[in-house]
Amino acid sequence: MSIPQSGGGPIERFEQLAEFLASGCKPKEMWRIGTEHEKFGYDRRTLMPLPYDGPSSIRAMLEGMRDRFGWTPVFEQDKIIGLTKDGANVSLEPGGQLELSGAPLETIHQTCDEVNQHLREVREVADTIDAGFIGLGAAPIWRHEDMPMMPKGRYRLMTDYMGRVGTHGTQMMYRTCTVQVNLDFGSESDMVQKMRVALALQPVATALFANSPFFEGKVNGHKSWRSRIWRGLDDARTGMLPFVFDEGFGFDAWVNYVLDVPMYFVYRDGRYIDALGQSFRDFLKGELPALPGEKPTLSDWADHLTTVFPEARMKKYIEMRGADGGPWRRLCALPALWVGLMYDQSALDAAWDLAKGWDAGTREALRVAASVDGLQARVNSISMHDLAREVVAIADSGLKARARPGAGGLVQDETHFLDALKETVETGRTPADELLERFHGAWHGDLTRIYAEYCY
Repeated sequence: MSIPQSGGGPIERFEQLAEFLASGCKPKEMWRIGTEHEKFGYDRRTLMPLPYDGPSSIRAMLEGMRDRFGWTPVFEQDKIIGLTKDGANVSLEPGGQLELSGAPLETIHQTCDEVNQHLREVREVADTIDAGFIGLGAAPIWRHEDMPMMPKGRYRLMTDYMGRVGTHGTQMMYRTCTVQVNLDFGSESDMVQKMRVALALQPVATALFANSPFFEGKVNGHKSWRSRIWRGLDDARTGMLPFVFDEGFGFDAWVNYVLDVPMYFVYRDGRYIDALGQSFRDFLKGELPALPGEKPTLSDWADHLTTVFPEARMKKYIEMRGADGGPWRRLCALPALWVGLMYDQSALDAAWDLAKGWDAGTREALRVAASVDGLQARVNSISMHDLAREVVAIADSGLKARARPGAGGLVQDETHFLDALKETVETGRTPADELLERFHGAWHGDLTRIYAEYCY
């Protein structure tokens, strides 16, 4: 999850809220790619999640990366809770999931180099403390009582609140991992088209990257349990957002949506102040019960924008949020998919042509079906497998049109980063299908084998 935002003076005009979003508009030559991914850490001796403190722990990981690789530590109170270097940061999810939020980079070649370097560093430090890391959409065996809580005030507030507004919120916080990519837009109209494509086709990403068929030691009946969790979390801040497809959607409509989402907190002087369930609209009027008489700053608005969790999210850029965490090579395939769809206009138009005839019910049905059946999902006359084949082909054409070379010019474009998805489309087998086959076959129902065989 996001670290506290900084910068930005007081909000003196309502229009500043939309202007903040609009300030993300960039000319195409300045569009960048920011890849984020989370992974579960565990003690190799016990196969239990890493605690925050101790010889084999999250703190030891962060301090090891700081000392070996020159990362700058980030503290909350006196606890190390993250790292920064060269425009990237490493942060902690509530249950200790380690997240890399990559720097904004020009090509997928660069972002994949960044991912590879990060995982090499993680593995080197983990080896010294007898820890391992694994990429899955949901923790396959651990129960809630097994999970530590990282020392971040935001998470203490959210844990209690999640238990009051949904059925799966704490599962999301402590026992899921994702990979996502953050992409730019050039104008309000470009943002609108990209948001619509992102939301409509997010179920395709969920199906292609489905990688969480186990939960609490059992087969859970879903190819992506992580996606199922998001459907039972908090209806006020999740979902497929039908209003994005309404005529007239733009920055102002997004502002009004986010203003109607109940607040979590206000961050002041290193502390998270409890504003659970309170209204940012009241904050704008100086009537927030948590801070009577005080009005928000733009950094407060930036923080509040991070507390909405739809399938695609807008800040000063757009986040694609539908994919399970997964194996090494798929961490590069996710940005390749969305860059191919979004950063070439012909590909973006073709992607919208696929989805523009769907109504809200169809989009939601695709979301649910992707969670349950993955690539085998079917909604009305729509075959997810056939749809995924078309989507990957459009992404491939978009990457070819971008023609961004790598490896010193030896590689013509970025299309090879889609190879994992092309294999999935060809075989019809997602990571979840492969896991289930191993569980029922070679593993003979012994789910603990997943750690050694899928460790980074």
